[in-house]
Amino acid sequence: MAQRGRLGVMYDRDLPPEGLADLARTVEESGADDLWVVEDLAWAGAVSSAAVALAATSRLRVGIGIMPAPLRNPVLLAMEIATLARAFPGRLVAGLGHGVRDWMAQVGAAPASPLSLLGETLEVTRTLLAGGTATLDGREVRVDGVRLVHPPAEPPPLVTGVLGPRSLELSGRLADGTIMAEGQGPGRIATALGHIGRGRAGHGRPHELIVFTHLFAHDDPAVVEAATAPVIAESQAFLGVPRSEVHLAAGDTATALERVGVLWEAGADTVVLRPIGPDPLSHLRPVLTAARR
Repeated sequence: MAQRGRLGVMYDRDLPPEGLADLARTVEESGADDLWVVEDLAWAGAVSSAAVALAATSRLRVGIGIMPAPLRNPVLLAMEIATLARAFPGRLVAGLGHGVRDWMAQVGAAPASPLSLLGETLEVTRTLLAGGTATLDGREVRVDGVRLVHPPAEPPPLVTGVLGPRSLELSGRLADGTIMAEGQGPGRIATALGHIGRGRAGHGRPHELIVFTHLFAHDDPAVVEAATAPVIAESQAFLGVPRSEVHLAAGDTATALERVGVLWEAGADTVVLRPIGPDPLSHLRPVLTAARR
């Protein structure tokens, strides 16, 4: 298998918020590096979820993957991130994205230029978290002389969850890392790294590639096929790729872990497992145990 990178676990949006603390503790005890929370419209809030996971654990890095930039003023966003970063130093990764266009329109938050909004939000948030004074009269963001009273001593990484070429290039230019959504395998990773690399040209800031992947570990191939079929169909529609190009960590434990290794080998620094179904630990325990070996 490829050299091991970071290995994380996603707390799926369909799981109830009251179960997050217990699962975060179990994931930490199982030896995982990260716990990632998500924010989709009408599910749970990501900042509060991250606070729950951080408070429930002592070592685990907690990632937010992702907060839609159109739903947050960048000053409030920086205030929230700074609070968590000060309370739990060195354990937070804050992710931002464009937000699903239809969902943003549904709540009256769709920007004229999603790319400008994300870039300007990153710029203002980074300035504030670094203790600077933010002033910007941008296309989407307007801030006049704001400075945080309690900036973190160590600003947490700001990463983006994006898909298109221009957004990936922007991520390389302005963010500390990029999150790739579920279903994307080595070919898509190579393409994304090319776009990110163009954005990174001219600065030497490190950039973490974080790849989400669905997980279903079971010894019966028929059970695996039935459970993963809807997920594969959803990824096909979202990514616009044939079924054969949809990547997930599925099969018996060894096969699932091998599929994770393929992502590390392709260039992922961190792989985040998203278990399929209502019983995530039945899939996570054997894979995390095998990964420790």
